[in-house]
Amino acid sequence: MESVYLLIPVSVLLVFGIALAFWWSVRSGQFDDLEGPGFRVLMDDNPPQPSVEKTKTEKAEKV
Repeated sequence: MESVYLLIPVSVLLVFGIALAFWWSVRSGQFDDLEGPGFRVLMDDNPPQPSVEKTKTEKAEKV
């Protein structure tokens, strides 16, 4: 029974800590755009850079 006297205040403090972290994340804009970062990863198409060996062989073939 004595452990309940310790666990109840600890759990209340934990709930307040989680609520404070959630409140901070909402206020700082963490949940503003949930789909944008996923689409940005897919649309990040940089053209592939030619490798050094490939450019050397292409130059040798042209000569």
